[in-house]
Amino acid sequence: MDNDNYYIVLCKNPIRFEPVSKVNNVFFDDANKQVFAVRSGGAMGVVMKGPDEKSSASFRMEDRGDIISIKFSPDKRILAAQRSSKTVEFLNFQEDLNTDQQEYSQACKGKTTEIRGFVWSSNTEIIFITSGGLEHYQVLPEKRSLKSLKTQALQVNWYVWLGSSNLLLISSGTLGNTLYPFQFKTPGIMTKLPKFEVDLPAMPRPQKLALLDRDVIMAVIYENLYIVVLRHPPSTSTGAEIVLYQIQKEGLARKTDVLKLEMSGRFAINVVDNLIMVHHQASKTSVIFDIHLEGKSDGYVTYHYPVLSPLGIKPFKLLLPSLNMQAGTDRAEYNCELYSANWIVFQPDIVIDAKLGCLWTLQISLNPLVTMIPDKDRLIQFLLNRTDSKPVILNVCAQMLVPGKQASLQSLAKVYDMLNLTYKQHLDIQGQLSAGETVSGTGNKKVVIEQPDMFTHVFSVFEEHKDIKYKFIVAVLIEYIRSLNQFGILVQHYLYELIINILVQNNCFYQLHQFLQYHVLSDSKPLACLMLSLETVYPPAHQLALDMLKRLQTANEEIVEVLLSKQQLLPALRFIRSVGNVDVVSARKFLEAALNTNDNMIFYTVFKFFEQRNLKLKANPRFQTGEHCEQYVQQFESLFGYEAFMSLPTVQ
Repeated sequence: MDNDNYYIVLCKNPIRFEPVSKVNNVFFDDANKQVFAVRSGGAMGVVMKGPDEKSSASFRMEDRGDIISIKFSPDKRILAAQRSSKTVEFLNFQEDLNTDQQEYSQACKGKTTEIRGFVWSSNTEIIFITSGGLEHYQVLPEKRSLKSLKTQALQVNWYVWLGSSNLLLISSGTLGNTLYPFQFKTPGIMTKLPKFEVDLPAMPRPQKLALLDRDVIMAVIYENLYIVVLRHPPSTSTGAEIVLYQIQKEGLARKTDVLKLEMSGRFAINVVDNLIMVHHQASKTSVIFDIHLEGKSDGYVTYHYPVLSPLGIKPFKLLLPSLNMQAGTDRAEYNCELYSANWIVFQPDIVIDAKLGCLWTLQISLNPLVTMIPDKDRLIQFLLNRTDSKPVILNVCAQMLVPGKQASLQSLAKVYDMLNLTYKQHLDIQGQLSAGETVSGTGNKKVVIEQPDMFTHVFSVFEEHKDIKYKFIVAVLIEYIRSLNQFGILVQHYLYELIINILVQNNCFYQLHQFLQYHVLSDSKPLACLMLSLETVYPPAHQLALDMLKRLQTANEEIVEVLLSKQQLLPALRFIRSVGNVDVVSARKFLEAALNTNDNMIFYTVFKFFEQRNLKLKANPRFQTGEHCEQYVQQFESLFGYEAFMSLPTVQ
């Protein structure tokens, strides 16, 4: 299969570490995304590698026995290591990751209690999860001691920790399906959220632990917190399913979604770019679910099927040191075994092969999906929720206009409505932010496709493909404008210009007239100016433009300028009188335009009009010096004589 046909890929540059062996143990801290390679209990060195070079370090520890678990505090200043079921040891580090080698330790409370694990909730706070409950401590590195903050008695089977949300999930009870969420958002405070029970597909006889930690993860999907439970079928005749419980800010966790897998066996779950990715080891395939795509709902729970048919992860080649030095190369390509029994997945998107010494992050490749999801409405809906999908969306929209692949106007309308709904939400949030309002719960940060994007990357197809029929082009543009108007988005004038230019090029003046007359193309000054420029090819455009400017009621100056440029002085005078602008317009501008007509009667009429205005405003028909009308006064006198001037009013 061609490599372009895979939509799930492993990152190009995995974190490499020393593979697990008799002398080397490997640990992973999923909260800090750090791999620890521990040789001989730490005495032969500990190498810690993180997502970037800065979060890598190597150091030695005293060998006090095999390490069960090892984790740095979030700021990497305190290392915690568990070597027994009773105590956790601590080691302080400086900023340069040097250590003073002076360890201190903390034992759990209770003689029969055993430590199941531990998690850091902040730089100086740690939680021991024991068989008998939770122990919350503050670490005091200067004193090399710990201070107990709170304990919570609870029978514990296993736990799951989500570091990004500081949420701890405890399994309790004989069956293990009673779950207790605890939040550690506020320093020093443990918040107990309401417990809830997970449905079991069948009740085991005799009763025993039925819900296992390997079948439960916690994840943030579309900014909501979920407990994701893999439910195995009671018989092989039915497929497994994944149940999503949304953790509420107040109240019980609510069962919201069920993902139908339609196969059974061993599964592993990741969350990548808000998609739930399920790997099936037996078939060496994976499927993805998008809970924001439409599913079937019974009024309470929404049921989803995979977005696509099961498909394997894209093959991965690793460069390893070559054993065959005579071949002239010191590195050889190694085809990694995908879905290996050595694979362990961590949240949200990590795959580790401890025997190979590799840590990958999983990624979604969007381009192959374009041909895999034929339904364009569904495809766009899917892409809008993906990170960095803008170029792919624009390409899909452009391809929908290309001859041979053209979509129906109905399909285009749905796509444009989806794009503009997101666009409108974005504009509303921007408006609130610029007004200084606080915007809470902005929801999923969708990709925003704006008008300049469509103009530059989608409608440019019309230039590239000259064989597209102009009627289709106009229909597409009108459909996009309809969608913008439906969501109350101001249409940019260049979209109108594009339609007008296409209509003019194809001599469709009647259709253009109709569009303007029935306000399919909204009034604007740039549009009116464009119409004025078309007067030579379509004379009625002049009057259409004037009508538009009058409707705008904010373009009085432009209308006067247009009328004066056409030497329509008497209509211009009537217009300024109708809008009440007589008192403020420049007499000089009108007199100059009147003189340029070479029509003495028009010059006479305009001169007399402004004499009347002067008389009304200043009780004197004469022009003042500041109006710079001296040459026109002289011209009037030379044409009509001094006696033609309006008489000065007599003083009583």
